[in-house]
Amino acid sequence: MSEGSLRLTEIASRIPKFSLGFVVLVFMLLAGDKLSQWLALSIPPAIIGMVLLLIVLGIFGRLAPTAEAAGKPLLRHMMLFFIPAVVGVMEQFQALKSGWLPFVVASIAGAALTLVVTAFTLEKLMKRQEAVE
Repeated sequence: MSEGSLRLTEIASRIPKFSLGFVVLVFMLLAGDKLSQWLALSIPPAIIGMVLLLIVLGIFGRLAPTAEAAGKPLLRHMMLFFIPAVVGVMEQFQALKSGWLPFVVASIAGAALTLVVTAFTLEKLMKRQEAVE
């Protein structure tokens, strides 16, 4: 068998897992949307969907590789997911022009908090990985 046909076979074998993983991700997003509407929460539905996904993956651990199969290709194009947020900010430019200071402070504080939590989490995971080895 040639290298090209091996690659095609490998890709074809991943399609069912990717499809099921994509269905799981979309279902969690839709469940987050419905839960947000039903409870009238001011939290974005995507965030609720991610929390639901975390809960489901915690309960059904064997579902993690399936969700990962769909998530990895999407993460390669993650910057495309930020376009709607940037457009939303640009649409509200006049409102931000008058109240720019709280927006800038919240953006910087949020980025700093995210950086600290990410560094702390990475440090803990690296220590756990060293303990396993």
